[in-house]
Amino acid sequence: AKVAMSRFEPDSSINYKKMHENINIVRKRLNRPLTLSEKIVYGHLDDPAGQEIDRGRTYLRLRPDRVAMQDATAQMAMLQFISSGLPRVAVPSTIHCDHLIEAQIGGAQDLQRAKDINQEVYNFLATAAAKYGVGFWKPGSGIIHQIILENYAYPGVMLIGTDSHTPNGGGLGAVCIGVGGADAVDVMAGIPWELKCPKVIGVRLTGTLSGWTSPKDVILKVAGILTVKGGTGAIVEYHGPGVDSISCTGMATICNMGAEIGATTSIFPYNHRMRTYMHKTGRGEIASVADQFQEDLVPDKGCEYDQVIEINLSELKPHINGPFTPDLAHPVSDIGAIAQKSGWPLEVKVGLIGSCTNSSYEDMGRAASLAKQALDKGLKCKAQFTVTPGSEQIRATIERDGYAKILSDVGGIVLANACGPCIGQWDRKDVKKGEKNTIVTSFNRNFTARNDANPATHAFVTSPEIVTALALAGTLNFNPETDYLTAPSGEKFKLEPPSGDELPSRDFDPGQDTYQHPPAESSSVQVDVNPSSNRLQLLEPFDKWHGRDLEDMRVLIKVKGKCTTDHISAAGPWLKFRGHLDNISNNMLIGAVNYENDAVNKIKNQLTGEFGGVPDVARYYKARLRVLFVFIQSMKVDIQPMEDANGVNWVVVGDENYGEGSSREHAALEPRHLGGRAIIVKSFARIHGRFHVSRADGSRETISLNHTFNETQIEWFRAGSALNRMKELQ
Repeated sequence: AKVAMSRFEPDSSINYKKMHENINIVRKRLNRPLTLSEKIVYGHLDDPAGQEIDRGRTYLRLRPDRVAMQDATAQMAMLQFISSGLPRVAVPSTIHCDHLIEAQIGGAQDLQRAKDINQEVYNFLATAAAKYGVGFWKPGSGIIHQIILENYAYPGVMLIGTDSHTPNGGGLGAVCIGVGGADAVDVMAGIPWELKCPKVIGVRLTGTLSGWTSPKDVILKVAGILTVKGGTGAIVEYHGPGVDSISCTGMATICNMGAEIGATTSIFPYNHRMRTYMHKTGRGEIASVADQFQEDLVPDKGCEYDQVIEINLSELKPHINGPFTPDLAHPVSDIGAIAQKSGWPLEVKVGLIGSCTNSSYEDMGRAASLAKQALDKGLKCKAQFTVTPGSEQIRATIERDGYAKILSDVGGIVLANACGPCIGQWDRKDVKKGEKNTIVTSFNRNFTARNDANPATHAFVTSPEIVTALALAGTLNFNPETDYLTAPSGEKFKLEPPSGDELPSRDFDPGQDTYQHPPAESSSVQVDVNPSSNRLQLLEPFDKWHGRDLEDMRVLIKVKGKCTTDHISAAGPWLKFRGHLDNISNNMLIGAVNYENDAVNKIKNQLTGEFGGVPDVARYYKARLRVLFVFIQSMKVDIQPMEDANGVNWVVVGDENYGEGSSREHAALEPRHLGGRAIIVKSFARIHGRFHVSRADGSRETISLNHTFNETQIEWFRAGSALNRMKELQ
């Protein structure tokens, strides 16, 4: 019987049968057992009989089941889709308004303020969604990844999302991959999506989680082992007897933060925890059909991994990672001494729980169990404390069940159901920019200045339980497993290990209805983009490559050290320009350190000798760039040179793993828009590492950025915009 992919799309059915047939074709061809991730990925091949398959080498042409976009990246994706001229998306797709809500006062006030400030953008996304058949989750619905887990992820689905933490859906046995908007447009346009055949890293779990150790500690430990680039080009596949001791939302937490090790995605095998979660979220029919195809939703016996990591959950200790990078792993028991030795501020200024990584009902319940112990002794948080529910459903349910009141009573401020401080949407007032301080979060990413735009903030990532304990203590120098708190009465007491129900006994409270169905007939829907808008801008094609080698180019900046997408195209206040390529290009590489002077956003203009900001110098060079149009009528050749003797083309030189972090295609678009011709680095992060070219004969090819050239790897900006690609494909 046909089973709908979600309650919002009754006409789109799960097709396990097709995936099963593809798996059998590939298994016979390869003549070996398959890992779980191989089954799902190869099960979505466009041509399972003819596709060349070689892990880590060949490119696969895939047919994902659906697309999800958050509101910041959806702007550019929908602008590109509009450029295609297609009337409707080819696969089920959704937009989620979670990135543009700034944390300032509290949930209701911040949400209303965001609606007022972003009305133009929300209207564009809502009307574009209605026009092209895309589901629209309004502001306040929740964080994209939590909404996907609650409504759209299911075992065996292949979903691509325009956010780096899309792998969160791996907690439900799904292959969910974070991409840039152009990739999403390919899938929405019905074009096979291309992915370098991933290697598979196996993480074998034994033992059982207990006490203060949480699912978050698994990925904090793995991040310490693999580092921020150790998962590049690979899917991380968890397996082993220890898997069954982790809740479905706990598995999602682990997969979510797999983005921090550069992994293509992460996944867990289908089990009873996932089955129970689907029943609780109203998807019992999907669970029943998944049971029938369970053999395809777990790894084959005897399958081989490219690398295997062993973790005994019974021996795993609570961890805290940071500052400034998510792979600097420390046991919580050691962090106080390490901080003192390293000169990191011991005082915890703010503790923040929630985000797409840790905002489940179980997370909130375990944090509330600690808060209740403190309140019973008359103690409140010494640090500021914020709570971010992952979705409207989570918010409504924790309010109904009393968790929200407990967390508020202990000193917490409940923020809007949105990303907020996790992505830099935080109007922080308690410290000045440049003031050295420490915060602890249950988020996933802690790069310099990410959360509050203050480069002196030492941000640490850990579990919600440890955040709550450290917020109560007010210091990093506190180990809740052994140390005591002091009540206002003078009584010393030790916190009991956290506890919390995996799922609500009374089912979830759905809260307010915040979903907009696309109309069946959308020809009358109008999508307007005001030409004078400073937030939205229709796309124009880039100039074409002239077909010759690029010579005599200037080095705009030589970047020193780590260069994430936050360095290349900062978030925070710049999110408002995500739909306006020219305006957002004013943040290009403003966070990168210049190798020549160790300064940020200060480079030498090679033409004037003066120093200026990176985007300013790039714009100066671009203004000097004269494009010649030469048409040789007799030969019927159209030559469009990108430079002449007086023009200035430029390149960026960097280090390794360039572009790690968020799925931010603006980080690739901005250099091209401002006249850049190449990014020359030792290596690229996976999410920044793919582009398209169109051959002279009109055919299309996808090429990895990671082509070796004199021991460097070069990203050539020859693709033009999605507008060029889509018109050529039409």
